[in-house]
Amino acid sequence: SVFIVQRAVGGEQISSIGRGICVLLGISLEDTHKELEHMVRKILNLRVFEDESGKHWSKSVMDKQYEVLCVSQFTLQCILKGNKPDYHMAMPADQAESFYNNFLEQLKKAYKPELIKDGKFGAYMQVNIQNDGPVTIELESPAATVDPKQLAKLEKQQQRKEKTRTKVPSESSRERNAPRNKDDPSASSGAEGDVSSEREP
Repeated sequence: SVFIVQRAVGGEQISSIGRGICVLLGISLEDTHKELEHMVRKILNLRVFEDESGKHWSKSVMDKQYEVLCVSQFTLQCILKGNKPDYHMAMPADQAESFYNNFLEQLKKAYKPELIKDGKFGAYMQVNIQNDGPVTIELESPAATVDPKQLAKLEKQQQRKEKTRTKVPSESSRERNAPRNKDDPSASSGAEGDVSSEREP
């Protein structure tokens, strides 16, 4: 199979490989070095190629001494809100670029540097993939088992708590919530009830 990565503008070829695997890497907010190591190990040891006798699912990319082409792909972290894609679970670009480069370095150390290729991080690219089969396999690190919807809900709850903690009452609200003097003729029993109820947890 042949995998070619090109820039949309000018058609400049950035990177290409012959026989091997193309890795589309989606980096999550939750990903750490532990997940990185797991993915590197899985990618290099995944048995997706045939052996010398033609038996399928027998050899890894390292066994065959094939190439690996990596493309950073934040859209793999998509969460649909109705029909609209949402990418808040993807690691922000400034952090993800460092993570991606570290991922490439780990691949090179575990395999052969000259057999690891990559595209341009954050660039708009045309990716031409000639699949053999085709075979497309989704790999996910064990730690990434949290339901994204549940995580988003927890994040929103945390944000609300932080806003509540940092909220400073205005002068008017302090006056409004201040205890009224019993001798104040404008203070009705109903107003007193309202104030006391606001103080209860």
